[in-house]
Amino acid sequence: MEQGTIRQLYQEHGPALLLYARSLLRDVSAAEDVLQQVFVRLLEKNLPEPAEPRPYLFRAVRNGALNWRRDAPRDARLDAAAWFVSVPPGREEGDGERLRAALDALPEDQREVVVMKVWGGLTFEEVADSLGIPANTAASRWRYGLEKLKSQMAMERVR
Repeated sequence: MEQGTIRQLYQEHGPALLLYARSLLRDVSAAEDVLQQVFVRLLEKNLPEPAEPRPYLFRAVRNGALNWRRDAPRDARLDAAAWFVSVPPGREEGDGERLRAALDALPEDQREVVVMKVWGGLTFEEVADSLGIPANTAASRWRYGLEKLKSQMAMERVR
């Protein structure tokens, strides 16, 4: 892949990939490191451009995050509140913290599909390819995750 292509991929997908890494690691510094490592490897390895770069990048970030979690010291401080930085368009100011808390409460498999779909803009097929699961499983996790988010957000508004 050419350096200009890698730069363009970073500019287009970097924010969503960083949010995804933060959702997996819940550590801002580690998420930034993982994202940087993915793009440094792309620059160093001179790989051909994948046919579908978005799922490839999400899979690379996921693998990097899983490796980080496996290799990280067990006593590292986790900043659970810092991984979520933006609210989808049309949401109210105070909804950011409620949405972050609701996302944080989701099982990891559902949370990662929701983040990939909403902030990454991936299709179910792309999510499935990134996670190595069937598209129907991705769609089910999406549906269950949305149901839980809606329920959690409704309960938060009542309080």
